[in-house]
Amino acid sequence: MSAGQAIPAAKGSLGDPVRALQHALYRAAKADPGRRFHALFDKVCRRDVLQRAWVAVRNNNGAPGIDKTTLAMVEEYGVDRLLGEVAGQLRERRYRPLPARRVLIPKPGLKDQFRPLSIPVVGDRIVQAALKIVLEPVFEADMADCSFGFRPRRSAHDALQVLIDECHRGRRWVVETDIADCFSAIPHTELIQAIEERVCDQSVLKLLRAILRAGVMKDGQVRREITGTPQGGPVSPLLCNVYLHRLDRAWDDGDGALVRFADDVVVMCWSASQAERALARLVELLAELGLEPKAAKTRILHLEVGGGGFEFLGFHHRLVRSRGDRGRPKVTFLARWPADKAMQHARDRVREMTSRRWLLLRPEVIVERLNAFLRGWAAYFRYGHSAQRLSKIRRYAQWRLAQFMRRRHRRSMMFGWQVLINSRPVDLGLIGLYGITVAPRAGKPWRVRPNAPV
Repeated sequence: MSAGQAIPAAKGSLGDPVRALQHALYRAAKADPGRRFHALFDKVCRRDVLQRAWVAVRNNNGAPGIDKTTLAMVEEYGVDRLLGEVAGQLRERRYRPLPARRVLIPKPGLKDQFRPLSIPVVGDRIVQAALKIVLEPVFEADMADCSFGFRPRRSAHDALQVLIDECHRGRRWVVETDIADCFSAIPHTELIQAIEERVCDQSVLKLLRAILRAGVMKDGQVRREITGTPQGGPVSPLLCNVYLHRLDRAWDDGDGALVRFADDVVVMCWSASQAERALARLVELLAELGLEPKAAKTRILHLEVGGGGFEFLGFHHRLVRSRGDRGRPKVTFLARWPADKAMQHARDRVREMTSRRWLLLRPEVIVERLNAFLRGWAAYFRYGHSAQRLSKIRRYAQWRLAQFMRRRHRRSMMFGWQVLINSRPVDLGLIGLYGITVAPRAGKPWRVRPNAPV
Protein backbone atom coordinates (compact mmCIF):
# COMPACT_ATOMS: atom_id res chain seq x y z
CA MET A 1 0.00 0.00 0.00
CA SER A 2 1.41 3.40 -0.93
CA ALA A 3 1.50 6.41 1.34
CA GLY A 4 -1.22 7.94 -0.79
CA GLN A 5 -3.55 5.15 0.30
CA ALA A 6 -2.83 5.48 4.00
CA ILE A 7 -5.96 7.44 4.90
CA PRO A 8 -8.45 6.88 2.10
CA ALA A 9 -11.86 8.43 2.30
CA ALA A 10 -14.26 6.09 4.08
CA LYS A 11 -17.93 5.57 3.41
CA GLY A 12 -20.01 7.62 5.77
CA SER A 13 -17.18 10.04 6.59
CA LEU A 14 -19.54 12.95 5.86
CA GLY A 15 -21.57 11.83 8.86
CA ASP A 16 -18.46 11.70 11.01
CA PRO A 17 -17.04 15.20 11.53
CA VAL A 18 -13.75 13.93 12.98
CA ARG A 19 -13.10 11.60 10.05
CA ALA A 20 -14.10 14.36 7.64
CA LEU A 21 -11.58 16.65 9.35
CA GLN A 22 -8.83 14.05 8.98
CA HIS A 23 -9.64 13.49 5.32
CA ALA A 24 -9.56 17.25 4.67
CA LEU A 25 -6.19 17.64 6.39
CA TYR A 26 -4.74 14.68 4.56
CA ARG A 27 -5.93 15.86 1.15
CA ALA A 28 -4.60 19.38 1.78
CA ALA A 29 -1.21 18.05 2.87
CA LYS A 30 -1.04 15.63 -0.06
CA ALA A 31 -1.96 18.29 -2.60
CA ASP A 32 0.76 20.70 -1.41
CA PRO A 33 3.92 18.99 -0.05
CA GLY A 34 5.39 22.36 0.90
CA ARG A 35 2.41 23.61 2.88
CA ARG A 36 2.84 24.44 6.57
CA PHE A 37 -0.36 24.30 8.61
CA HIS A 38 -0.96 27.32 10.85
CA ALA A 39 -4.48 26.71 12.23
CA LEU A 40 -4.56 23.34 13.99
CA PHE A 41 -4.81 24.18 17.69
CA ASP A 42 -8.50 25.02 17.50
CA LYS A 43 -9.11 21.58 16.04
CA VAL A 44 -7.30 19.90 18.95
CA CYS A 45 -9.67 21.75 21.31
CA ARG A 46 -12.81 20.66 19.47
CA ARG A 47 -15.21 18.74 21.70
CA ASP A 48 -15.82 16.00 19.12
CA VAL A 49 -12.06 15.50 18.68
CA LEU A 50 -11.58 15.25 22.45
CA GLN A 51 -14.50 12.81 22.63
CA ARG A 52 -12.87 10.63 19.96
CA ALA A 53 -9.59 10.89 21.87
CA TRP A 54 -11.34 9.66 25.03
CA VAL A 55 -12.71 6.66 23.12
CA ALA A 56 -9.19 5.77 21.99
CA VAL A 57 -7.85 6.13 25.53
CA ARG A 58 -10.70 4.07 26.97
CA ASN A 59 -10.27 1.31 24.41
CA ASN A 60 -6.58 1.09 25.25
CA ASN A 61 -7.53 0.44 28.89
CA GLY A 62 -4.28 1.77 30.31
CA ALA A 63 -3.08 1.98 33.91
CA PRO A 64 -3.38 5.15 36.04
CA GLY A 65 -0.68 7.83 36.07
CA ILE A 66 0.94 9.55 39.03
CA ASP A 67 -2.41 10.89 40.26
CA LYS A 68 -3.70 7.29 40.56
CA THR A 69 -6.87 8.19 38.65
CA THR A 70 -8.24 5.15 36.83
CA LEU A 71 -10.51 5.11 33.79
CA ALA A 72 -13.34 3.83 35.96
CA MET A 73 -12.89 6.80 38.28
CA VAL A 74 -13.08 9.15 35.29
CA GLU A 75 -16.35 7.55 34.20
CA GLU A 76 -17.69 7.94 37.72
CA TYR A 77 -16.57 11.58 37.78
CA GLY A 78 -18.17 12.19 34.40
CA VAL A 79 -16.49 11.96 30.99
CA ASP A 80 -18.27 15.03 29.62
CA ARG A 81 -17.31 16.97 32.71
CA LEU A 82 -13.62 16.03 32.34
CA LEU A 83 -13.57 16.77 28.60
CA GLY A 84 -15.12 20.17 29.27
CA GLU A 85 -12.40 20.95 31.81
CA VAL A 86 -9.65 19.81 29.46
CA ALA A 87 -11.08 21.85 26.56
CA GLY A 88 -11.31 24.92 28.80
CA GLN A 89 -7.71 24.56 29.98
CA LEU A 90 -6.50 24.22 26.40
CA ARG A 91 -8.41 27.23 25.07
CA GLU A 92 -7.40 29.43 28.01
CA ARG A 93 -3.77 28.24 27.69
CA ARG A 94 -3.85 26.93 31.27
CA TYR A 95 -3.13 23.33 30.39
CA ARG A 96 0.07 21.91 31.94
CA PRO A 97 0.87 18.21 31.52
CA LEU A 98 1.91 16.26 34.61
CA PRO A 99 5.00 14.03 34.70
CA ALA A 100 4.40 10.48 33.52
CA ARG A 101 4.73 7.50 35.83
CA ARG A 102 7.78 5.41 34.93
CA VAL A 103 7.47 1.63 35.08
CA LEU A 104 9.67 -1.14 33.72
CA ILE A 105 8.01 -3.97 31.82
CA PRO A 106 9.83 -7.18 30.81
CA LYS A 107 10.55 -7.59 27.11
CA PRO A 108 8.65 -10.51 25.55
CA GLY A 109 10.61 -13.72 26.02
CA LEU A 110 13.39 -11.93 27.96
CA LYS A 111 12.92 -12.08 31.71
CA ASP A 112 16.14 -10.19 32.52
CA GLN A 113 15.58 -7.28 30.12
CA PHE A 114 13.08 -4.50 30.64
CA ARG A 115 11.57 -1.71 28.56
CA PRO A 116 10.87 1.65 30.25
CA LEU A 117 7.23 2.66 29.91
CA SER A 118 5.92 6.13 30.75
CA ILE A 119 2.25 6.32 31.76
CA PRO A 120 0.69 9.82 31.62
CA VAL A 121 -2.38 10.67 33.64
CA VAL A 122 -5.74 10.17 31.92
CA GLY A 123 -6.24 13.84 31.06
CA ASP A 124 -2.82 14.06 29.45
CA ARG A 125 -3.48 10.90 27.46
CA ILE A 126 -6.67 12.48 26.11
CA VAL A 127 -4.78 15.60 25.00
CA GLN A 128 -2.06 13.50 23.35
CA ALA A 129 -4.65 11.37 21.57
CA ALA A 130 -6.37 14.54 20.30
CA LEU A 131 -3.03 15.82 19.01
CA LYS A 132 -2.49 12.52 17.23
CA ILE A 133 -5.93 12.71 15.61
CA VAL A 134 -5.16 16.15 14.16
CA LEU A 135 -1.46 15.76 13.30
CA GLU A 136 -1.40 12.22 11.93
CA PRO A 137 -3.15 12.93 8.60
CA VAL A 138 -0.85 15.88 7.96
CA PHE A 139 2.31 13.79 8.32
CA GLU A 140 0.80 10.66 6.77
CA ALA A 141 0.72 12.50 3.46
CA ASP A 142 4.54 12.53 3.47
CA MET A 143 5.37 9.12 4.94
CA ALA A 144 7.45 6.78 2.78
CA ASP A 145 6.37 3.33 1.62
CA CYS A 146 9.23 1.72 3.57
CA SER A 147 7.69 2.76 6.92
CA PHE A 148 5.11 0.44 8.49
CA GLY A 149 5.04 0.76 12.26
CA PHE A 150 2.23 2.63 14.07
CA ARG A 151 0.64 3.87 10.86
CA PRO A 152 -3.03 3.63 9.83
CA ARG A 153 -3.85 0.67 7.59
CA ARG A 154 -0.22 -0.51 7.54
CA SER A 155 0.54 -3.54 9.67
CA ALA A 156 3.45 -5.74 10.61
CA HIS A 157 2.29 -8.29 8.03
CA ASP A 158 2.51 -5.65 5.31
CA ALA A 159 6.18 -5.19 6.25
CA LEU A 160 6.73 -8.96 6.33
CA GLN A 161 5.22 -9.29 2.85
CA VAL A 162 7.92 -6.96 1.50
CA LEU A 163 10.58 -9.38 2.74
CA ILE A 164 8.86 -12.25 0.92
CA ASP A 165 8.62 -10.25 -2.31
CA GLU A 166 12.19 -8.93 -2.24
CA CYS A 167 13.66 -12.34 -1.46
CA HIS A 168 11.68 -13.80 -4.37
CA ARG A 169 13.22 -11.13 -6.64
CA GLY A 170 16.67 -12.32 -5.62
CA ARG A 171 17.67 -10.04 -2.76
CA ARG A 172 19.29 -12.64 -0.48
CA TRP A 173 21.64 -10.44 1.55
CA VAL A 174 20.07 -8.98 4.68
CA VAL A 175 21.12 -6.11 6.90
CA GLU A 176 19.28 -6.19 10.19
CA THR A 177 19.55 -3.70 13.01
CA ASP A 178 17.65 -2.02 15.80
CA ILE A 179 17.98 1.66 16.66
CA ALA A 180 19.43 1.86 20.16
CA ASP A 181 17.07 3.44 22.72
CA CYS A 182 15.21 5.13 19.89
CA PHE A 183 12.28 6.55 21.84
CA SER A 184 14.48 7.92 24.62
CA ALA A 185 17.30 9.20 22.38
CA ILE A 186 15.41 11.42 19.93
CA PRO A 187 16.63 15.00 20.58
CA HIS A 188 13.79 17.40 21.34
CA THR A 189 15.18 20.34 19.35
CA GLU A 190 15.61 18.33 16.16
CA LEU A 191 12.22 16.67 16.65
CA ILE A 192 10.46 20.04 16.87
CA GLN A 193 12.34 21.12 13.73
CA ALA A 194 11.00 18.06 11.92
CA ILE A 195 7.47 18.93 13.03
CA GLU A 196 7.92 22.55 11.97
CA GLU A 197 8.47 21.40 8.40
CA ARG A 198 4.70 20.88 8.25
CA VAL A 199 3.28 22.76 11.25
CA CYS A 200 3.78 26.44 12.04
CA ASP A 201 0.93 26.77 14.55
CA GLN A 202 2.81 28.11 17.58
CA SER A 203 0.13 26.95 20.02
CA VAL A 204 0.49 23.36 18.81
CA LEU A 205 4.29 23.57 18.91
CA LYS A 206 4.17 25.00 22.44
CA LEU A 207 1.84 22.19 23.51
CA LEU A 208 4.19 19.57 22.05
CA ARG A 209 7.18 21.13 23.81
CA ALA A 210 5.29 21.04 27.11
CA ILE A 211 4.49 17.35 26.61
CA LEU A 212 8.10 16.52 25.78
CA ARG A 213 9.39 18.45 28.81
CA ALA A 214 6.84 17.10 31.29
CA GLY A 215 9.32 14.43 32.33
CA VAL A 216 8.77 11.22 34.24
CA MET A 217 8.45 10.44 37.92
CA LYS A 218 10.52 7.60 39.30
CA ASP A 219 11.09 6.85 42.98
CA GLY A 220 9.30 10.05 43.92
CA GLN A 221 11.55 12.30 41.83
CA VAL A 222 10.73 14.06 38.57
CA ARG A 223 13.32 13.76 35.82
CA ARG A 224 13.18 16.00 32.78
CA GLU A 225 15.39 15.02 29.88
CA ILE A 226 16.36 16.98 26.79
CA THR A 227 15.92 13.91 24.60
CA GLY A 228 13.25 11.30 24.09
CA THR A 229 9.58 10.89 23.42
CA PRO A 230 8.64 8.49 26.24
CA GLN A 231 7.01 5.21 25.28
CA GLY A 232 3.50 4.93 26.62
CA GLY A 233 1.95 8.20 25.48
CA PRO A 234 -0.53 8.07 22.56
CA VAL A 235 1.39 10.65 20.51
CA SER A 236 4.87 9.14 21.01
CA PRO A 237 4.77 6.62 18.11
CA LEU A 238 3.69 9.38 15.71
CA LEU A 239 6.50 11.66 16.86
CA CYS A 240 8.98 8.82 16.43
CA ASN A 241 7.79 8.24 12.86
CA VAL A 242 7.93 11.94 12.06
CA TYR A 243 11.55 12.10 13.17
CA LEU A 244 12.64 8.86 11.50
CA HIS A 245 10.96 10.01 8.28
CA ARG A 246 14.18 11.94 7.77
CA LEU A 247 15.95 8.60 7.51
CA ASP A 248 13.31 7.20 5.14
CA ARG A 249 13.40 10.08 2.67
CA ALA A 250 17.21 10.21 2.63
CA TRP A 251 17.45 6.51 1.80
CA ASP A 252 18.45 5.63 -1.74
CA ASP A 253 16.83 2.55 -3.26
CA GLY A 254 20.20 1.82 -4.81
CA ASP A 255 21.44 0.91 -1.34
CA GLY A 256 18.81 -1.80 -0.95
CA ALA A 257 15.12 -2.25 -0.11
CA LEU A 258 14.56 -0.62 3.27
CA VAL A 259 11.84 -1.93 5.60
CA ARG A 260 11.35 0.00 8.84
CA PHE A 261 8.87 -0.84 11.58
CA ALA A 262 9.33 1.94 14.16
CA ASP A 263 12.91 1.38 15.39
CA ASP A 264 13.39 -2.09 13.81
CA VAL A 265 15.15 -1.94 10.44
CA VAL A 266 15.84 -4.53 7.75
CA VAL A 267 17.47 -3.91 4.36
CA MET A 268 17.25 -6.52 1.59
CA CYS A 269 20.22 -6.37 -0.80
CA TRP A 270 21.44 -8.05 -3.99
CA SER A 271 25.05 -8.66 -2.94
CA ALA A 272 27.47 -8.60 -0.03
CA SER A 273 29.03 -5.36 -1.25
CA GLN A 274 25.63 -3.68 -1.45
CA ALA A 275 24.81 -4.91 2.05
CA GLU A 276 28.04 -3.42 3.38
CA ARG A 277 27.23 -0.10 1.71
CA ALA A 278 23.71 -0.23 3.12
CA LEU A 279 24.95 -0.76 6.66
CA ALA A 280 27.48 2.06 6.33
CA ARG A 281 24.75 4.32 4.97
CA LEU A 282 22.41 3.41 7.84
CA VAL A 283 25.07 4.23 10.42
CA GLU A 284 25.78 7.54 8.67
CA LEU A 285 22.14 8.61 8.47
CA LEU A 286 21.41 7.62 12.06
CA ALA A 287 24.46 9.57 13.25
CA GLU A 288 23.09 12.67 11.49
CA LEU A 289 19.91 12.19 13.53
CA GLY A 290 21.79 11.75 16.79
CA LEU A 291 20.98 8.04 16.89
CA GLU A 292 22.95 4.85 16.47
CA PRO A 293 22.24 1.17 15.74
CA LYS A 294 22.27 -1.33 18.57
CA ALA A 295 25.56 -3.21 18.14
CA ALA A 296 24.24 -6.50 19.54
CA LYS A 297 21.42 -6.59 16.99
CA THR A 298 23.32 -5.36 13.93
CA ARG A 299 24.66 -7.82 11.37
CA ILE A 300 24.81 -8.79 7.71
CA LEU A 301 23.39 -12.18 6.78
CA HIS A 302 23.36 -14.18 3.56
CA LEU A 303 20.17 -16.15 3.07
CA GLU A 304 20.84 -19.61 1.65
CA VAL A 305 19.21 -23.01 1.93
CA GLY A 306 20.61 -24.79 4.96
CA GLY A 307 22.02 -21.57 6.37
CA GLY A 308 20.95 -19.37 9.22
CA GLY A 309 18.11 -16.91 9.40
CA PHE A 310 17.13 -13.68 11.10
CA GLU A 311 14.37 -12.44 13.36
CA PHE A 312 12.03 -9.57 12.55
CA LEU A 313 8.70 -8.60 14.10
CA GLY A 314 8.45 -11.74 16.22
CA PHE A 315 9.10 -14.18 13.36
CA HIS A 316 12.18 -16.20 12.49
CA HIS A 317 12.89 -15.96 8.75
CA ARG A 318 14.89 -18.57 6.87
CA LEU A 319 15.41 -19.60 3.25
CA VAL A 320 14.15 -23.16 2.67
CA ARG A 321 13.47 -25.47 -0.24
CA SER A 322 10.21 -27.34 -0.61
CA ARG A 323 10.23 -31.16 -0.80
CA GLY A 324 8.39 -31.30 -4.09
CA ASP A 325 5.68 -33.69 -2.89
CA ARG A 326 2.94 -35.01 -5.21
CA GLY A 327 4.89 -34.25 -8.34
CA ARG A 328 5.21 -30.55 -7.60
CA PRO A 329 8.50 -28.83 -8.53
CA LYS A 330 10.87 -27.94 -5.72
CA VAL A 331 10.72 -24.26 -4.85
CA THR A 332 13.09 -22.08 -2.82
CA PHE A 333 11.31 -19.49 -0.68
CA LEU A 334 11.60 -17.41 2.47
CA ALA A 335 9.75 -19.23 5.24
CA ARG A 336 8.84 -17.81 8.62
CA TRP A 337 7.54 -19.10 11.93
CA PRO A 338 7.33 -17.78 15.52
CA ALA A 339 10.77 -16.95 16.88
CA ASP A 340 12.10 -18.61 20.01
CA LYS A 341 11.48 -15.42 22.01
CA ALA A 342 7.86 -15.37 20.87
CA MET A 343 7.46 -19.02 21.84
CA GLN A 344 8.95 -18.38 25.28
CA HIS A 345 6.68 -15.38 25.75
CA ALA A 346 3.65 -17.54 24.92
CA ARG A 347 4.73 -20.26 27.37
CA ASP A 348 5.26 -17.67 30.09
CA ARG A 349 1.77 -16.27 29.57
CA VAL A 350 0.15 -19.71 29.60
CA ARG A 351 2.12 -20.68 32.70
CA GLU A 352 1.03 -17.51 34.51
CA MET A 353 -2.64 -18.03 33.63
CA THR A 354 -2.57 -21.60 34.97
CA SER A 355 -0.46 -21.01 38.06
CA ARG A 356 -1.38 -22.00 41.62
CA ARG A 357 -2.60 -18.49 42.43
CA TRP A 358 -5.75 -19.15 40.35
CA LEU A 359 -6.70 -22.52 41.88
CA LEU A 360 -9.83 -21.07 43.48
CA LEU A 361 -11.21 -19.96 40.12
CA ARG A 362 -13.53 -22.19 38.13
CA PRO A 363 -11.78 -24.09 35.30
CA GLU A 364 -14.12 -22.42 32.78
CA VAL A 365 -12.66 -19.03 33.74
CA ILE A 366 -9.11 -20.31 33.23
CA VAL A 367 -10.00 -21.75 29.84
CA GLU A 368 -11.70 -18.52 28.82
CA ARG A 369 -8.53 -16.59 29.63
CA LEU A 370 -6.36 -19.10 27.80
CA ASN A 371 -8.58 -18.96 24.75
CA ALA A 372 -8.48 -15.16 24.65
CA PHE A 373 -4.68 -15.18 24.67
CA LEU A 374 -4.34 -18.07 22.21
CA ARG A 375 -6.74 -16.44 19.75
CA GLY A 376 -4.75 -13.21 19.72
CA TRP A 377 -1.37 -14.93 19.58
CA ALA A 378 -2.41 -17.31 16.81
CA ALA A 379 -4.16 -14.54 14.84
CA TYR A 380 -0.78 -12.86 14.42
CA PHE A 381 1.45 -15.88 13.88
CA ARG A 382 -0.93 -17.85 11.67
CA TYR A 383 0.34 -15.91 8.65
CA GLY A 384 3.47 -17.99 8.21
CA HIS A 385 4.74 -21.55 8.19
CA SER A 386 3.76 -21.81 11.84
CA ALA A 387 1.61 -24.94 12.11
CA GLN A 388 4.18 -26.94 14.04
CA ARG A 389 4.90 -24.21 16.55
CA LEU A 390 1.25 -23.32 17.03
CA SER A 391 0.64 -27.00 17.82
CA LYS A 392 3.43 -26.91 20.40
CA ILE A 393 1.86 -23.97 22.20
CA ARG A 394 -1.55 -25.60 22.12
CA ARG A 395 -0.15 -28.84 23.56
CA TYR A 396 1.66 -26.88 26.24
CA ALA A 397 -1.58 -25.10 27.17
CA GLN A 398 -3.33 -28.50 27.27
CA TRP A 399 -0.63 -29.93 29.54
CA ARG A 400 -0.75 -26.91 31.86
CA LEU A 401 -4.55 -27.18 32.03
CA ALA A 402 -4.30 -30.87 33.01
CA GLN A 403 -1.77 -29.93 35.66
CA PHE A 404 -4.09 -27.20 36.91
CA MET A 405 -6.90 -29.76 37.35
CA ARG A 406 -4.53 -32.14 39.14
CA ARG A 407 -3.53 -29.46 41.62
CA ARG A 408 -7.06 -28.20 42.09
CA HIS A 409 -8.31 -31.65 43.08
CA ARG A 410 -5.04 -32.80 44.67
CA ARG A 411 -4.95 -35.89 42.50
CA SER A 412 -2.52 -37.49 40.08
CA MET A 413 -1.56 -36.17 36.66
CA MET A 414 -3.52 -39.05 35.13
CA PHE A 415 -6.63 -37.63 36.78
CA GLY A 416 -5.96 -34.24 35.20
CA TRP A 417 -5.73 -35.79 31.73
CA GLN A 418 -8.89 -37.81 32.28
CA VAL A 419 -10.81 -34.65 33.20
CA LEU A 420 -9.74 -33.05 29.92
CA ILE A 421 -10.48 -36.13 27.81
CA ASN A 422 -13.87 -36.88 29.34
CA SER A 423 -15.13 -33.32 29.56
CA ARG A 424 -17.75 -31.99 27.15
CA PRO A 425 -16.51 -30.11 25.26
CA VAL A 426 -13.17 -31.90 25.17
CA ASP A 427 -10.27 -30.17 26.93
CA LEU A 428 -12.85 -28.06 28.81
CA GLY A 429 -13.37 -26.01 25.62
CA LEU A 430 -9.73 -25.12 24.96
CA ILE A 431 -9.61 -23.88 21.37
CA GLY A 432 -7.71 -25.76 18.70
CA LEU A 433 -4.96 -24.20 16.59
CA TYR A 434 -4.91 -26.77 13.79
CA GLY A 435 -5.43 -25.93 10.14
CA ILE A 436 -5.53 -22.15 10.60
CA THR A 437 -2.14 -21.17 9.17
CA VAL A 438 -1.82 -19.24 5.91
CA ALA A 439 1.44 -19.61 3.98
CA PRO A 440 2.62 -16.25 2.56
CA ARG A 441 3.43 -16.12 -1.15
CA ALA A 442 5.47 -13.68 -3.19
CA GLY A 443 3.35 -11.19 -5.10
CA LYS A 444 0.16 -12.22 -3.30
CA PRO A 445 -1.38 -9.91 -0.65
CA TRP A 446 -1.29 -11.54 2.77
CA ARG A 447 -4.80 -10.25 3.46
CA VAL A 448 -7.71 -10.24 1.03
CA ARG A 449 -9.34 -6.83 1.12
CA PRO A 450 -13.16 -6.60 1.38
CA ASN A 451 -14.79 -6.80 -2.06
CA ALA A 452 -11.38 -7.41 -3.62
CA PRO A 453 -10.96 -10.07 -6.29
CA VAL A 454 -9.39 -13.25 -4.95
